[in-house]
Amino acid sequence: MNDALSNQDAINQQIERNPLFHELVHKRQAFATLLSVIMLVLYVGFILLIAFAPGWLGTPLHAGTNVTRGIPIGVGLIVMSFVLTGVYVWRANGEFDRLTKAILSEVKP
Repeated sequence: MNDALSNQDAINQQIERNPLFHELVHKRQAFATLLSVIMLVLYVGFILLIAFAPGWLGTPLHAGTNVTRGIPIGVGLIVMSFVLTGVYVWRANGEFDRLTKAILSEVKP
């Protein structure tokens, strides 16, 4: 059991020293931060519209409807969160998975 733990520790150290691992961590964190900032800006913008322009948001899209400007904007915000999640998954399944496989192929079990 101790031998298996020391072997796993050696593998973990190899991974942590690998320059591809550092590249993967940096790229993944930078991309996640970018997508988070985009979503935060959109969400805060929506909240600011609610706070400072409720009349504009409450204006009907056209005469004779109860659908206001705020409804499609709110739905768009929800849709955008799914789109950004999809973008992250697409990149994670592509570039990030390739880097992970390259790292693991260099590690000797």
